[in-house]
Amino acid sequence: MKRILAVIFAICLTTAMAAAGEKKLMHCFVFTAIDSATSADWNAFYKATDELPGKIPGLTHVWYGKLRSPQTQLFTDRDTSQKLAAAPSGGPVTGPVTRRVRQYGACMEFNDEAAVKAYVDNPAHKQWVAAYEKVRQPGTATFDLLGQ
Repeated sequence: MKRILAVIFAICLTTAMAAAGEKKLMHCFVFTAIDSATSADWNAFYKATDELPGKIPGLTHVWYGKLRSPQTQLFTDRDTSQKLAAAPSGGPVTGPVTRRVRQYGACMEFNDEAAVKAYVDNPAHKQWVAAYEKVRQPGTATFDLLGQ
């Protein structure tokens, strides 16, 4: 029994060490849903997203869903942005501000940066964008995590 437990422990430890320090790239984004998006629109988005790893070389996994904690982003006009950039220590500045709440997100795991660059021009990406645009308001907050 001790031998079996030792083997199981060794396998778990080896698996955990293999995943540590992943060198891949995680491309993530959050977005605001369109209130009028139908169930069919959402199902088409889910299906198109699920199919991406089989269609785009170097894209290995996708995740998507509703954010546990929605994110708020504030937007302003160009003049106010320029005043803010020029202000000492970032403010104070007055001007119009618009708030947008991001309720959904997605992440795509790529083998490397080259795969992300190729993804943008891939015809499958263009098809996916057509489904994505039916469920989200224009604009997203996008970021990439580089594996260490």
